[in-house]
Amino acid sequence: MESKQEDEDLRVYAHDTSDQSSEVVQRDTSLTTRPRVPLWRITISLILLFLNYFLAQYDKFILSYFQDDVIRSLDLSSSSYGVLSGYATGIVYALLALPTAFVADYTSARVWVLTAAAVWWSLCAIFQGLSHNFWQILLARIGMGIGQAPVEALSVSLISDLLRQDYVFFGESVLYVGVYIGEAVSGQIAVAFARTGTPWNTALVAVGIVGVVVALLVRIFVREPKRQISLVMANNDRQQHPGSASAPTALPVRLLTAHKNILSTFRYLARMRSFYLLTLSAAFRQLGGNVFGYYMPSYLSNLYPSEPSLLSRYGIIVGVVGSVAVLSGGLITSLMWSRTKLLPLYLTAVGGMISSIFVLLMLFSLNVSNGDPTRGVRVLYGTMSIAYLTAELWLGAINSLIALLLPPHTKTFGLAIWSLIQVLIYSSGPQIVGLSLRNTDPESSAYLEKTRIALAVMIPVGYWLAGIGFLLALPLVKLDIAGRFVDGRLQWSGRRGGFLAGACVLVALVVALFIVSIYYSTSS
Repeated sequence: MESKQEDEDLRVYAHDTSDQSSEVVQRDTSLTTRPRVPLWRITISLILLFLNYFLAQYDKFILSYFQDDVIRSLDLSSSSYGVLSGYATGIVYALLALPTAFVADYTSARVWVLTAAAVWWSLCAIFQGLSHNFWQILLARIGMGIGQAPVEALSVSLISDLLRQDYVFFGESVLYVGVYIGEAVSGQIAVAFARTGTPWNTALVAVGIVGVVVALLVRIFVREPKRQISLVMANNDRQQHPGSASAPTALPVRLLTAHKNILSTFRYLARMRSFYLLTLSAAFRQLGGNVFGYYMPSYLSNLYPSEPSLLSRYGIIVGVVGSVAVLSGGLITSLMWSRTKLLPLYLTAVGGMISSIFVLLMLFSLNVSNGDPTRGVRVLYGTMSIAYLTAELWLGAINSLIALLLPPHTKTFGLAIWSLIQVLIYSSGPQIVGLSLRNTDPESSAYLEKTRIALAVMIPVGYWLAGIGFLLALPLVKLDIAGRFVDGRLQWSGRRGGFLAGACVLVALVVALFIVSIYYSTSS
């Protein structure tokens, strides 16, 4: 029975390699081969999706920059603050993206779901600003996590259908500029708030109000685009993918169809030859970047204590160079799309490997300058600029490629799965570094040395593992684009067994780090 169902899935995917030249495959009229959205609507949509994505992350920066004020005004302990921003909370947020993304695909109402999610997290941001104790702000943050969780997957999915395939890469890169602008702008706004005496809760309320306005603008100006065929379908002239059938009206049948769509999406991903390796490679790349973002600013501040403007300039470099890099990666990929479909993999792999060298020079900039802080800072700013310029080419390009490889009708759900697996892996990076630094005085030279060693190991290793993985994935991506997925029944001794084993290892890692996070947060 199971084998019969999987054979049916294969026919739906049209990925078997048998001779089907005589088979007549009905085209899915709900898909398009070339989006026809006016340029003015594309421009407005990109701006609004960018603003919504930027604002959805901004509360994290507020809690980070105003940590002392938050703890003091709400009378929190350091352990309570750790629960608000720790590993456990991040994992919960990532898990919540799956059901929301699936509903958005199943109902074909991505814009409505995105609007509702944006209004919800904006209101929860306001409630955070109005909180007076730990439980109030915790409940508000959990509610906000429900709204923020699907924002990235929904935004990437919408952009991949607003623009034709060769322009998608640049469009997605515009979205991801929000990551770098957020880091740069947050530092400057935090400084301005501190100078004017503006409290942290006012900042959250302001973000929430702006978020509601942006959400309403998204609903007014962003239209649900017609789904674009995937790369696999474009190269095989077969237009059937999971979830392509119109949704039935009877509730029992709708539930059964939803169940089949979920299973079909997972089978689709399991039959892709490149999905496993691409996901693991991206997770290691994100792990290195996550460790960089968590610990590099404080490390550099301790390394150069006589440079009061260091963090401000750090933020400027991240914002300017990171934005230029991610836009360049998307633009180059779009311009070269007609020649090669594999450029995102090369940009990510080679760029990360080159960047790791300059990351090491950043870490040892004072040593390279023979202990001279003035020369060391110049070396630091120069190497950091090159590190960001080479490393950050990838984000928009690689996520665009994944979106175009996924089945059109369930791509949002697929993107949520892609992101979830990465979050479960890369979120462990800061936890591991934090455990290695535990019981070490943050003001001591030993703490600085341990931090340097941890960063010098984890960041380059993450970048290089990712680079090797992406290069190894090149032939597998070619096969997937050609529609040559894994055929036949998925055996427990083969891909299905490997998928289950990998899932078990991942779950064990998450549970272990979840427990450790909670334990150390409540015992500190």
